[in-house]
Amino acid sequence: MKIALAQMNPTVGDLAGNADRILELAGQATLAGADLMVTPELALCGYPPEDLALRADFHDENLRVLTELAARLPAELAVLIGHPLAEAGDRYNAASLLRGGRIERTYRKQKLPNHSVFDEVRTFMPGAEACVFECGGLRLGVNICADIWEAGPAEQAAAAGAQALLVLNASPFHLDKTGERMRVARERIAATGIPVVYVNMVGGQDELVFDGASFALAGDGALAARCPAFEAGLYFVELDADARPRGDLAEPATTEAAVYQALVLGVRDYVAKNGFPGVLVGSSGGIDSALTLAIAVDALGPERVQAVMMPSQYTASISLEDAEQLAQNLGIRYDVQPIKLMFDAFLSELADEFEDLPFDQTEENIQARVRGVILMALSNKFGQLVLTTGNKSEMASGYATLYGDMAGGFAVLKDVAKTLVWRLARHRNTLSPVIPERIINRPPTAELRANQCDQDSLPPYDVLDAIMACYVERDMAPRDIVAEGYAEADVRRVIGLIDRSEYKRRQSPPGIRITARGFGRDRRYPITNKYRAPF
Repeated sequence: MKIALAQMNPTVGDLAGNADRILELAGQATLAGADLMVTPELALCGYPPEDLALRADFHDENLRVLTELAARLPAELAVLIGHPLAEAGDRYNAASLLRGGRIERTYRKQKLPNHSVFDEVRTFMPGAEACVFECGGLRLGVNICADIWEAGPAEQAAAAGAQALLVLNASPFHLDKTGERMRVARERIAATGIPVVYVNMVGGQDELVFDGASFALAGDGALAARCPAFEAGLYFVELDADARPRGDLAEPATTEAAVYQALVLGVRDYVAKNGFPGVLVGSSGGIDSALTLAIAVDALGPERVQAVMMPSQYTASISLEDAEQLAQNLGIRYDVQPIKLMFDAFLSELADEFEDLPFDQTEENIQARVRGVILMALSNKFGQLVLTTGNKSEMASGYATLYGDMAGGFAVLKDVAKTLVWRLARHRNTLSPVIPERIINRPPTAELRANQCDQDSLPPYDVLDAIMACYVERDMAPRDIVAEGYAEADVRRVIGLIDRSEYKRRQSPPGIRITARGFGRDRRYPITNKYRAPF
Protein backbone atom coordinates (compact mmCIF):
# COMPACT_ATOMS: atom_id res chain seq x y z
CA MET A 1 0.00 0.00 0.00
CA LYS A 2 1.02 3.60 -0.54
CA ILE A 3 0.87 6.16 2.29
CA ALA A 4 1.03 9.91 1.63
CA LEU A 5 2.73 11.84 4.42
CA ALA A 6 1.14 15.30 4.52
CA GLN A 7 4.05 17.26 5.99
CA MET A 8 1.93 20.40 6.17
CA ASN A 9 2.19 23.89 7.69
CA PRO A 10 -1.13 24.74 9.36
CA THR A 11 -1.99 28.04 11.03
CA VAL A 12 -3.43 27.92 14.52
CA GLY A 13 -7.13 28.77 14.45
CA ASP A 14 -7.45 28.89 10.65
CA LEU A 15 -9.81 25.93 10.48
CA ALA A 16 -11.14 26.66 7.01
CA GLY A 17 -7.70 27.37 5.56
CA ASN A 18 -6.19 24.25 7.13
CA ALA A 19 -9.10 22.15 5.85
CA ASP A 20 -8.65 23.53 2.34
CA ARG A 21 -4.96 22.64 2.47
CA ILE A 22 -5.76 19.10 3.62
CA LEU A 23 -8.26 18.79 0.76
CA GLU A 24 -5.67 20.04 -1.74
CA LEU A 25 -3.08 17.54 -0.50
CA ALA A 26 -5.66 14.76 -0.56
CA GLY A 27 -6.30 15.49 -4.23
CA GLN A 28 -2.58 15.24 -4.93
CA ALA A 29 -2.33 12.02 -2.93
CA THR A 30 -5.20 10.48 -4.89
CA LEU A 31 -3.58 11.38 -8.22
CA ALA A 32 -0.37 9.75 -6.98
CA GLY A 33 -2.22 6.53 -6.25
CA ALA A 34 -2.06 6.67 -2.45
CA ASP A 35 -4.38 4.48 -0.38
CA LEU A 36 -4.01 6.56 2.79
CA MET A 37 -2.94 10.11 3.70
CA VAL A 38 -1.73 10.94 7.21
CA THR A 39 -1.63 14.52 8.54
CA PRO A 40 0.32 15.84 11.55
CA GLU A 41 -1.05 16.15 15.08
CA LEU A 42 -3.93 18.67 15.41
CA ALA A 43 -3.48 19.57 11.74
CA LEU A 44 -7.04 20.82 11.49
CA CYS A 45 -6.64 23.55 14.13
CA GLY A 46 -2.87 23.98 14.24
CA TYR A 47 -0.51 23.29 17.14
CA PRO A 48 -0.40 24.31 19.92
CA PRO A 49 -3.92 25.72 20.29
CA GLU A 50 -3.16 26.54 23.94
CA ASP A 51 -6.24 27.89 25.73
CA LEU A 52 -8.30 27.93 22.55
CA ALA A 53 -8.80 24.28 23.41
CA LEU A 54 -10.69 25.32 26.56
CA ARG A 55 -13.44 26.99 24.49
CA ALA A 56 -16.61 25.04 23.70
CA ASP A 57 -17.21 27.07 20.54
CA PHE A 58 -13.71 26.19 19.30
CA HIS A 59 -14.48 22.48 19.58
CA ASP A 60 -17.88 22.94 17.96
CA GLU A 61 -16.28 24.63 14.95
CA ASN A 62 -13.61 21.96 14.66
CA LEU A 63 -16.25 19.23 14.59
CA ARG A 64 -18.29 21.12 12.01
CA VAL A 65 -15.29 21.64 9.72
CA LEU A 66 -14.12 18.04 10.20
CA THR A 67 -17.56 16.69 9.29
CA GLU A 68 -17.74 18.86 6.19
CA LEU A 69 -14.22 17.85 5.22
CA ALA A 70 -15.11 14.16 5.42
CA ALA A 71 -17.80 14.74 2.80
CA ARG A 72 -15.43 16.70 0.52
CA LEU A 73 -12.48 14.29 0.48
CA PRO A 74 -11.90 11.90 -2.45
CA ALA A 75 -14.03 8.80 -1.88
CA GLU A 76 -11.21 6.42 -2.80
CA LEU A 77 -8.72 7.85 -0.27
CA ALA A 78 -8.61 7.20 3.48
CA VAL A 79 -7.35 10.23 5.44
CA LEU A 80 -6.11 10.22 9.05
CA ILE A 81 -6.48 13.76 10.45
CA GLY A 82 -5.36 15.23 13.78
CA HIS A 83 -7.95 17.44 15.48
CA PRO A 84 -9.25 18.49 18.92
CA LEU A 85 -12.33 16.69 20.20
CA ALA A 86 -14.88 17.47 22.91
CA GLU A 87 -17.26 14.78 24.06
CA ALA A 88 -19.19 14.09 27.26
CA GLY A 89 -17.69 17.14 28.92
CA ASP A 90 -14.07 16.10 28.27
CA ARG A 91 -11.55 17.39 25.74
CA TYR A 92 -9.09 15.27 23.77
CA ASN A 93 -6.17 15.59 21.40
CA ALA A 94 -7.50 13.23 18.77
CA ALA A 95 -7.04 11.75 15.31
CA SER A 96 -9.90 10.51 13.14
CA LEU A 97 -9.98 8.25 10.11
CA LEU A 98 -12.10 9.86 7.38
CA ARG A 99 -13.19 7.45 4.69
CA GLY A 100 -16.17 7.11 2.39
CA GLY A 101 -17.56 10.51 3.27
CA ARG A 102 -17.75 9.96 7.02
CA ILE A 103 -15.75 9.93 10.24
CA GLU A 104 -15.11 6.21 10.58
CA ARG A 105 -13.25 6.02 13.88
CA THR A 106 -11.32 8.19 16.32
CA TYR A 107 -8.21 7.75 18.47
CA ARG A 108 -7.60 9.83 21.60
CA LYS A 109 -4.02 10.65 22.61
CA GLN A 110 -3.03 8.82 25.79
CA LYS A 111 0.24 10.41 26.91
CA LEU A 112 -0.09 14.18 27.41
CA PRO A 113 3.24 16.02 27.68
CA ASN A 114 3.57 18.46 30.55
CA HIS A 115 7.15 19.74 30.38
CA SER A 116 9.31 22.33 28.63
CA VAL A 117 7.02 24.04 26.06
CA PHE A 118 4.19 21.53 26.50
CA ASP A 119 1.25 21.82 28.88
CA GLU A 120 -1.39 19.57 27.31
CA VAL A 121 -2.50 18.40 30.75
CA ARG A 122 -3.96 21.88 31.12
CA THR A 123 -6.25 21.51 28.10
CA PHE A 124 -6.83 17.82 27.35
CA MET A 125 -7.80 14.54 29.00
CA PRO A 126 -5.89 11.33 28.21
CA GLY A 127 -7.49 8.60 26.13
CA ALA A 128 -7.23 4.95 27.04
CA GLU A 129 -8.02 2.77 24.03
CA ALA A 130 -6.10 1.55 21.02
CA CYS A 131 -7.19 2.36 17.49
CA VAL A 132 -6.41 -0.12 14.72
CA PHE A 133 -7.95 -0.05 11.24
CA GLU A 134 -7.55 -1.90 7.96
CA CYS A 135 -6.30 -0.19 4.81
CA GLY A 136 -4.60 -1.57 1.71
CA GLY A 137 -4.71 -5.08 3.11
CA LEU A 138 -2.83 -4.14 6.32
CA ARG A 139 -3.85 -3.45 9.89
CA LEU A 140 -2.53 -0.06 11.01
CA GLY A 141 -2.34 1.32 14.54
CA VAL A 142 -2.48 5.00 15.53
CA ASN A 143 -0.42 6.95 18.08
CA ILE A 144 -0.09 10.70 18.56
CA CYS A 145 3.31 12.26 19.26
CA ALA A 146 4.10 11.79 22.99
CA ASP A 147 2.41 8.38 22.92
CA ILE A 148 5.60 6.83 21.56
CA TRP A 149 7.86 8.61 24.06
CA GLU A 150 6.61 6.28 26.80
CA ALA A 151 5.80 2.61 26.94
CA GLY A 152 2.14 1.68 26.64
CA PRO A 153 0.21 3.02 23.65
CA ALA A 154 2.45 1.49 20.96
CA GLU A 155 2.47 -1.88 22.70
CA GLN A 156 -1.31 -1.63 23.09
CA ALA A 157 -1.70 -1.05 19.33
CA ALA A 158 0.53 -4.02 18.54
CA ALA A 159 -1.47 -6.21 20.93
CA ALA A 160 -4.64 -5.13 19.11
CA GLY A 161 -3.20 -6.53 15.87
CA ALA A 162 -1.44 -3.55 14.28
CA GLN A 163 1.17 -4.53 11.68
CA ALA A 164 2.56 -0.99 11.49
CA LEU A 165 2.23 2.11 13.65
CA LEU A 166 1.23 5.51 12.26
CA VAL A 167 2.37 8.40 14.48
CA LEU A 168 0.94 11.91 14.02
CA ASN A 169 3.25 14.59 15.40
CA ALA A 170 3.64 18.25 16.17
CA SER A 171 7.19 17.88 17.42
CA PRO A 172 9.03 21.22 17.59
CA PHE A 173 12.61 21.61 16.46
CA HIS A 174 15.58 22.02 18.69
CA LEU A 175 19.22 21.04 18.31
CA ASP A 176 19.64 17.26 17.90
CA LYS A 177 15.87 16.67 18.05
CA THR A 178 15.82 14.40 14.98
CA GLY A 179 18.12 11.94 16.67
CA GLU A 180 15.95 11.95 19.80
CA ARG A 181 12.83 11.16 17.79
CA MET A 182 14.43 8.21 16.05
CA ARG A 183 15.84 6.91 19.32
CA VAL A 184 12.43 6.76 21.01
CA ALA A 185 10.79 5.34 17.87
CA ARG A 186 13.37 2.54 17.88
CA GLU A 187 12.59 1.86 21.54
CA ARG A 188 8.96 1.30 20.62
CA ILE A 189 9.99 -0.88 17.68
CA ALA A 190 12.17 -2.97 20.00
CA ALA A 191 9.15 -3.48 22.27
CA THR A 192 6.61 -4.19 19.53
CA GLY A 193 8.49 -5.52 16.51
CA ILE A 194 6.37 -3.42 14.13
CA PRO A 195 7.55 -0.58 11.84
CA VAL A 196 6.82 3.08 12.52
CA VAL A 197 5.66 5.74 10.05
CA TYR A 198 6.22 9.13 11.69
CA VAL A 199 4.56 12.25 10.23
CA ASN A 200 5.63 15.64 11.60
CA MET A 201 4.36 19.18 11.16
CA VAL A 202 6.29 21.99 9.43
CA GLY A 203 6.15 25.71 10.18
CA GLY A 204 6.53 28.49 12.71
CA GLN A 205 4.06 29.15 15.51
CA ASP A 206 5.09 32.03 17.77
CA GLU A 207 8.25 30.77 19.55
CA LEU A 208 8.11 27.25 18.15
CA VAL A 209 9.36 25.99 14.79
CA PHE A 210 8.32 22.58 13.49
CA ASP A 211 10.85 21.01 11.16
CA GLY A 212 9.00 18.15 9.50
CA ALA A 213 11.74 15.60 8.79
CA SER A 214 9.09 12.85 8.81
CA PHE A 215 10.44 9.31 8.54
CA ALA A 216 9.72 5.61 8.44
CA LEU A 217 11.61 2.91 10.35
CA ALA A 218 11.46 -0.78 9.49
CA GLY A 219 10.61 -3.48 12.00
CA ASP A 220 14.31 -3.90 12.81
CA GLY A 221 14.74 -0.16 13.40
CA ALA A 222 16.50 0.53 10.09
CA LEU A 223 15.80 3.87 8.45
CA ALA A 224 13.52 3.22 5.48
CA ALA A 225 12.45 6.76 4.50
CA ARG A 226 13.24 10.32 5.48
CA CYS A 227 11.50 13.49 4.28
CA PRO A 228 13.24 16.85 3.89
CA ALA A 229 13.44 19.09 6.94
CA PHE A 230 11.70 22.49 6.95
CA GLU A 231 9.91 21.81 3.65
CA ALA A 232 6.14 21.45 3.56
CA GLY A 233 4.85 19.01 0.99
CA LEU A 234 3.47 15.59 0.23
CA TYR A 235 5.85 12.65 0.54
CA PHE A 236 5.28 8.93 0.11
CA VAL A 237 6.08 5.70 1.90
CA GLU A 238 5.11 2.28 0.54
CA LEU A 239 4.41 -0.73 2.74
CA ASP A 240 4.74 -4.18 1.20
CA ALA A 241 2.49 -7.11 2.08
CA ASP A 242 4.53 -7.70 5.24
CA ALA A 243 4.32 -3.99 6.22
CA ARG A 244 7.97 -3.35 5.40
CA PRO A 245 8.31 0.38 4.56
CA ARG A 246 10.38 1.98 1.84
CA GLY A 247 10.70 5.53 0.52
CA ASP A 248 13.12 8.26 -0.43
CA LEU A 249 15.96 9.29 1.89
CA ALA A 250 16.52 13.05 2.06
CA GLU A 251 19.98 14.19 3.12
CA PRO A 252 20.18 15.48 6.72
CA ALA A 253 21.34 19.05 7.26
CA THR A 254 24.38 20.15 9.25
CA THR A 255 23.75 21.76 12.65
CA GLU A 256 24.34 25.26 11.31
CA ALA A 257 22.19 24.68 8.23
CA ALA A 258 19.33 23.27 10.32
CA VAL A 259 19.38 26.15 12.80
CA TYR A 260 19.56 28.70 10.00
CA GLN A 261 16.61 27.08 8.20
CA ALA A 262 14.65 27.08 11.48
CA LEU A 263 15.28 30.80 11.98
CA VAL A 264 14.30 31.63 8.40
CA LEU A 265 11.10 29.60 8.65
CA GLY A 266 10.28 31.08 12.04
CA VAL A 267 10.57 34.64 10.73
CA ARG A 268 8.69 33.90 7.50
CA ASP A 269 5.72 32.35 9.26
CA TYR A 270 5.53 34.86 12.12
CA VAL A 271 5.46 37.74 9.65
CA ALA A 272 3.10 36.06 7.15
CA LYS A 273 0.67 34.48 9.59
CA ASN A 274 0.29 37.75 11.50
CA GLY A 275 -0.13 39.83 8.35
CA PHE A 276 2.84 42.20 8.56
CA PRO A 277 3.87 43.82 5.26
CA GLY A 278 7.57 43.63 6.10
CA VAL A 279 10.18 44.13 8.80
CA LEU A 280 12.47 46.81 10.21
CA VAL A 281 15.87 46.07 11.72
CA GLY A 282 18.18 48.44 13.54
CA SER A 283 21.49 47.93 11.76
CA SER A 284 24.59 48.64 13.84
CA GLY A 285 27.37 47.32 11.64
CA GLY A 286 27.72 44.44 14.12
CA ILE A 287 27.29 40.72 13.65
CA ASP A 288 23.94 40.27 15.44
CA SER A 289 22.09 42.79 13.29
CA ALA A 290 23.91 41.52 10.19
CA LEU A 291 22.78 37.95 10.80
CA THR A 292 19.23 39.10 11.63
CA LEU A 293 19.06 41.04 8.35
CA ALA A 294 20.36 38.09 6.33
CA ILE A 295 17.76 35.80 7.91
CA ALA A 296 15.01 38.35 7.25
CA VAL A 297 15.97 38.68 3.58
CA ASP A 298 16.11 34.92 3.11
CA ALA A 299 12.71 34.62 4.80
CA LEU A 300 10.87 37.49 3.14
CA GLY A 301 12.85 38.78 0.18
CA PRO A 302 14.82 42.06 0.07
CA GLU A 303 11.82 44.19 -0.91
CA ARG A 304 10.19 43.53 2.49
CA VAL A 305 13.21 44.33 4.66
CA GLN A 306 14.41 47.76 5.76
CA ALA A 307 17.62 48.47 7.68
CA VAL A 308 17.93 51.62 9.78
CA MET A 309 21.38 52.73 10.89
CA MET A 310 21.19 55.11 13.89
CA PRO A 311 24.70 56.38 14.58
CA SER A 312 25.73 58.40 17.61
CA GLN A 313 28.95 60.25 18.32
CA TYR A 314 30.35 56.91 19.55
CA THR A 315 29.67 55.03 16.30
CA ALA A 316 32.87 54.15 14.49
CA SER A 317 33.21 54.96 10.81
CA ILE A 318 33.80 51.29 10.02
CA SER A 319 30.39 50.47 11.53
CA LEU A 320 28.75 52.87 9.09
CA GLU A 321 30.78 51.48 6.20
CA ASP A 322 30.03 47.85 7.06
CA ALA A 323 26.31 48.44 7.64
CA GLU A 324 26.01 50.14 4.25
CA GLN A 325 27.99 47.41 2.52
CA LEU A 326 25.79 44.73 4.11
CA ALA A 327 22.63 46.50 2.91
CA GLN A 328 24.04 46.74 -0.61
CA ASN A 329 24.98 43.05 -0.58
CA LEU A 330 21.45 42.11 0.55
CA GLY A 331 19.74 44.52 -1.82
CA ILE A 332 17.59 46.10 0.89
CA ARG A 333 16.45 49.61 1.70
CA TYR A 334 18.98 51.32 3.97
CA ASP A 335 18.35 54.53 5.91
CA VAL A 336 20.59 56.52 8.23
CA GLN A 337 18.96 58.36 11.14
CA PRO A 338 21.57 59.99 13.42
CA ILE A 339 20.58 60.13 17.09
CA LYS A 340 23.04 62.75 18.40
CA LEU A 341 20.57 65.64 18.43
CA MET A 342 17.90 63.56 20.18
CA PHE A 343 20.43 62.17 22.65
CA ASP A 344 21.75 65.65 23.40
CA ALA A 345 18.19 66.88 23.90
CA PHE A 346 17.60 64.24 26.56
CA LEU A 347 20.84 65.13 28.31
CA SER A 348 19.95 68.83 28.19
CA GLU A 349 16.55 68.22 29.75
CA LEU A 350 18.11 66.03 32.45
CA ALA A 351 21.09 68.31 33.10
CA ASP A 352 19.78 69.60 36.43
CA GLU A 353 19.00 66.13 37.70
CA PHE A 354 22.34 64.71 36.52
CA GLU A 355 24.49 67.68 37.60
CA ASP A 356 27.99 66.68 38.72
CA LEU A 357 27.25 62.99 38.12
CA PRO A 358 29.58 60.97 35.87
CA PHE A 359 28.62 59.49 32.48
CA ASP A 360 27.58 55.88 33.12
CA GLN A 361 25.15 53.20 32.04
CA THR A 362 22.30 55.70 32.31
CA GLU A 363 23.52 57.69 29.33
CA GLU A 364 24.31 54.47 27.45
CA ASN A 365 20.74 53.27 27.92
CA ILE A 366 19.29 56.60 26.79
CA GLN A 367 21.00 56.09 23.43
CA ALA A 368 19.56 52.59 23.10
CA ARG A 369 16.10 53.89 24.02
CA VAL A 370 16.27 56.71 21.50
CA ARG A 371 16.94 54.07 18.86
CA GLY A 372 14.02 52.02 20.13
CA VAL A 373 11.71 55.04 19.86
CA ILE A 374 12.80 55.65 16.25
CA LEU A 375 12.22 52.05 15.19
CA MET A 376 8.84 51.85 16.91
CA ALA A 377 7.78 55.17 15.37
CA LEU A 378 8.59 53.86 11.90
CA SER A 379 6.77 50.63 12.73
CA ASN A 380 3.66 52.51 13.87
CA LYS A 381 3.66 54.77 10.82
CA PHE A 382 4.26 52.16 8.13
CA GLY A 383 3.19 48.87 9.73
CA GLN A 384 6.42 46.88 9.54
CA LEU A 385 7.35 44.54 12.36
CA VAL A 386 10.50 45.47 14.29
CA LEU A 387 12.88 42.53 14.61
CA THR A 388 15.16 42.80 17.63
CA THR A 389 18.73 41.61 17.27
CA GLY A 390 19.79 40.52 20.76
CA ASN A 391 21.19 37.01 21.17
CA LYS A 392 20.75 34.45 23.96
CA SER A 393 24.04 35.36 25.63
CA GLU A 394 22.83 38.94 26.00
CA MET A 395 19.38 37.83 27.17
CA ALA A 396 21.00 35.58 29.75
CA SER A 397 23.41 38.14 31.12
CA GLY A 398 21.12 41.17 30.95
CA TYR A 399 23.42 42.85 28.45
CA ALA A 400 20.44 44.50 26.79
CA THR A 401 18.38 47.64 27.42
CA LEU A 402 14.72 47.48 28.34
CA TYR A 403 12.70 49.67 25.96
CA GLY A 404 15.88 50.14 23.92
CA ASP A 405 17.47 47.38 21.86
CA MET A 406 14.85 45.04 23.40
CA ALA A 407 12.04 47.13 21.87
CA GLY A 408 10.35 45.27 19.02
CA GLY A 409 7.90 42.56 18.09
CA PHE A 410 9.98 39.45 17.41
CA ALA A 411 13.40 38.39 18.70
CA VAL A 412 15.04 36.34 15.97
CA LEU A 413 18.23 35.39 17.88
CA LYS A 414 16.68 35.12 21.35
CA ASP A 415 17.73 31.46 21.70
CA VAL A 416 20.99 31.69 19.72
CA ALA A 417 24.18 31.93 21.80
CA LYS A 418 26.80 34.41 20.63
CA THR A 419 29.29 31.71 19.68
CA LEU A 420 26.58 30.13 17.49
CA VAL A 421 25.86 33.56 15.95
CA TRP A 422 29.38 33.59 14.54
CA ARG A 423 28.99 30.04 13.20
CA LEU A 424 25.67 30.91 11.55
CA ALA A 425 27.13 34.03 9.93
CA ARG A 426 29.93 31.97 8.43
CA HIS A 427 27.40 29.37 7.29
CA ARG A 428 25.29 32.05 5.60
CA ASN A 429 28.32 33.28 3.71
CA THR A 430 28.86 29.79 2.27
CA LEU A 431 25.50 30.22 0.51
CA SER A 432 26.50 33.64 -0.85
CA PRO A 433 29.00 36.08 0.69
CA VAL A 434 26.64 38.80 1.96
CA ILE A 435 28.02 39.52 5.45
CA PRO A 436 31.29 41.49 5.23
CA GLU A 437 34.17 39.58 6.76
CA ARG A 438 35.09 42.57 8.91
CA ILE A 439 31.72 42.30 10.66
CA ILE A 440 32.40 38.66 11.50
CA ASN A 441 36.00 39.18 12.63
CA ARG A 442 35.66 42.47 14.49
CA PRO A 443 35.41 42.30 18.33
CA PRO A 444 31.75 42.97 19.27
CA THR A 445 30.87 46.34 20.77
CA ALA A 446 27.68 48.16 21.73
CA GLU A 447 29.31 51.53 20.85
CA LEU A 448 27.49 53.39 23.62
CA ARG A 449 30.65 55.02 24.95
CA ALA A 450 34.15 55.65 23.66
CA ASN A 451 36.32 52.60 22.96
CA GLN A 452 33.70 50.17 24.29
CA CYS A 453 33.98 46.41 23.87
CA ASP A 454 31.53 43.72 25.01
CA GLN A 455 34.27 41.84 26.82
CA ASP A 456 34.85 44.87 29.06
CA SER A 457 31.51 44.04 30.72
CA LEU A 458 31.15 40.30 30.12
CA PRO A 459 33.31 37.17 30.41
CA PRO A 460 34.69 35.83 27.11
CA TYR A 461 31.75 34.57 25.07
CA ASP A 462 33.05 31.00 24.87
CA VAL A 463 33.13 30.89 28.68
CA LEU A 464 29.81 32.72 29.09
CA ASP A 465 28.01 30.48 26.58
CA ALA A 466 29.36 27.25 28.05
CA ILE A 467 28.35 28.18 31.61
CA MET A 468 24.99 29.46 30.38
CA ALA A 469 24.32 26.15 28.62
CA CYS A 470 25.11 24.22 31.81
CA TYR A 471 22.96 26.42 34.04
CA VAL A 472 20.05 27.28 31.75
CA GLU A 473 19.76 24.38 29.34
CA ARG A 474 20.93 21.53 31.59
CA ASP A 475 19.82 22.88 35.01
CA MET A 476 23.20 22.04 36.51
CA ALA A 477 24.06 23.13 40.04
CA PRO A 478 26.87 25.72 40.30
CA ARG A 479 29.20 23.31 42.10
CA ASP A 480 28.72 20.77 39.29
CA ILE A 481 29.55 23.40 36.68
CA VAL A 482 32.77 24.18 38.55
CA ALA A 483 33.49 20.44 38.61
CA GLU A 484 33.27 20.50 34.79
CA GLY A 485 36.42 22.62 34.84
CA TYR A 486 35.13 26.22 34.81
CA ALA A 487 36.66 28.76 37.17
CA GLU A 488 34.47 29.37 40.22
CA ALA A 489 34.78 33.13 39.78
CA ASP A 490 33.43 32.87 36.23
CA VAL A 491 30.60 30.57 37.29
CA ARG A 492 29.59 32.90 40.12
CA ARG A 493 29.67 35.89 37.81
CA VAL A 494 27.65 34.32 34.99
CA ILE A 495 25.04 32.76 37.27
CA GLY A 496 24.68 36.06 39.12
CA LEU A 497 24.03 37.87 35.85
CA ILE A 498 21.47 35.28 34.76
CA ASP A 499 19.59 35.31 38.06
CA ARG A 500 19.44 39.10 38.24
CA SER A 501 18.14 39.50 34.70
CA GLU A 502 14.91 37.51 34.91
CA TYR A 503 12.79 40.68 35.09
CA LYS A 504 14.24 41.84 31.78
CA ARG A 505 13.64 38.55 30.00
CA ARG A 506 10.02 38.51 31.15
CA GLN A 507 9.52 41.76 29.22
CA SER A 508 11.30 40.71 26.05
CA PRO A 509 9.45 39.92 22.80
CA PRO A 510 8.83 36.32 21.77
CA GLY A 511 11.64 34.70 19.85
CA ILE A 512 12.46 31.51 17.99
CA ARG A 513 13.35 28.48 20.12
CA ILE A 514 16.21 26.39 18.74
CA THR A 515 17.59 24.76 21.92
CA ALA A 516 16.07 22.28 24.34
CA ARG A 517 15.67 25.10 26.90
CA GLY A 518 14.96 28.56 25.57
CA PHE A 519 13.94 31.70 27.40
CA GLY A 520 10.20 32.27 27.15
CA ARG A 521 7.47 29.67 27.55
CA ASP A 522 10.20 27.06 28.06
CA ARG A 523 12.16 28.22 31.13
CA ARG A 524 9.88 29.63 33.83
CA TYR A 525 11.62 31.19 36.81
CA PRO A 526 10.13 33.63 39.33
CA ILE A 527 11.20 37.25 39.06
CA THR A 528 10.99 37.78 42.81
CA ASN A 529 13.34 35.05 43.96
CA LYS A 530 15.80 34.97 46.86
CA TYR A 531 17.12 31.48 46.21
CA ARG A 532 20.81 31.32 45.38
CA ALA A 533 22.26 27.91 44.68
CA PRO A 534 25.17 26.95 46.94
CA PHE A 535 28.68 26.36 45.64
